[in-house]
Amino acid sequence: MKTRKELKEEYKNKKFKKGVFQIRNTANGKIFIGSSTDLEKIWNRHRAQLNFGGHPNAELQKDWKALGEEAFVYEILEELPEPDDASTDSSRELKALEQMYLEELQPFGEKGYH
Repeated sequence: MKTRKELKEEYKNKKFKKGVFQIRNTANGKIFIGSSTDLEKIWNRHRAQLNFGGHPNAELQKDWKALGEEAFVYEILEELPEPDDASTDSSRELKALEQMYLEELQPFGEKGYH
């Protein structure tokens, strides 16, 4: 069994998938686009917020409540490669990539939740 210190060190060195994702409503095609430094964790967070009725996007929340979780899919649009330098902050890159997808897919009005 690993010690607490070993587990902390292991977690600190763990590489998380980071990138841009979308939550797509399969009933009407609307999409919600976002980015995260942990693509696995962010889906759990959004799903929990939606299931408990506390998601910050009111329109997405309304559709989730009306249609149920089975009407939505989580899709990773693009992953950001790991930087060469471990101390590199990739948040700017992530936001730029997210903005690129927002401009390309235009998830506004009838097409999305933005």
